[in-house]
Amino acid sequence: MSKLLREYQNDEQFEANVLLKEIDVRRTQQGKHYLAMLVADRSMEMRAMKWDVTEDELEAFEAGQVVHLKAIRQTYQGNPQLRVLEIRATTAGESADAKDFMQAAPVKRDDLEEEVSQLVFQITNGTWQRIVRFLLKKYHDEFFVFPAAKTNHHAFTGGLAYHSLSIAHLAEAVVKQYDNLNGSLLYAGAILHDLGKVIELSGPVATKYTIPGNLIGHIVLIDEQIVLAAHELNIDLNSEDMLVLRHTVLAHHGQLDYGSPVQPMIKEANILHQLDELDANIQTFDQALEQTTPGSFSSRQWALNNRMIYHPQNSEPRSED
Repeated sequence: MSKLLREYQNDEQFEANVLLKEIDVRRTQQGKHYLAMLVADRSMEMRAMKWDVTEDELEAFEAGQVVHLKAIRQTYQGNPQLRVLEIRATTAGESADAKDFMQAAPVKRDDLEEEVSQLVFQITNGTWQRIVRFLLKKYHDEFFVFPAAKTNHHAFTGGLAYHSLSIAHLAEAVVKQYDNLNGSLLYAGAILHDLGKVIELSGPVATKYTIPGNLIGHIVLIDEQIVLAAHELNIDLNSEDMLVLRHTVLAHHGQLDYGSPVQPMIKEANILHQLDELDANIQTFDQALEQTTPGSFSSRQWALNNRMIYHPQNSEPRSED
């Protein structure tokens, strides 16, 4: 079995099939064409450059395709990168199913679905539960397959549902700690807050932003879906239940500069924002640490304000209960 991308060291030759997540034809300052790519297997994704390209290679490949690469692993500006020596289409007998090269949530889909089903029962407010059930039914398959982002946190198959459940689990702990919180609102917000990404993003393979995603964004898109659901269910949009639910979802990025049209003005909305940040940051840390040798620093992480992350040599594994 060939090694995974994560297992290669600098200056080591790489030869294997990979998923071509992005491909762009560019020109050097001298006017020569080259291919700038993002490739992936189930261990990680990595930038790749093919400098000497033929006319056929300029048109032969597209995002979402599995290709065979010969390359050298290098480092560019602190980040791992492949210098591609050869690229070709897969041949008969080689694995060419994109699903085999995609990272996935560490929880099986059936288990995610069961957990979400149980969580919905904890939403005891009838209005919020009806909205959540309606939208989960409408976008059921997408919710459990889509990533939570194009890059950065939870950018893998099933990442959207996994991230949403992680926030719900954190919310359950917070509700136990503080006896004056509305758990139903937090759980509804956890499920709905990023559901607009099933419209904002194209899907788990070669993920890109859709036209609505670029022009409108997932926060406004899910608010629109909540409003449409309320109309279908004959729920009064001016009721406090609906206004509070919409506010909690609309405010989950916390600041206007980060894409929320309003800042949190109720406690549960503020908590949802903070739990969303916490879960996203932990996932980004974990991803950086997995790609960093103990005793060294990671490349700069854009999602963490361009910080480098240090991987301690004496990190202790999580204790088993």
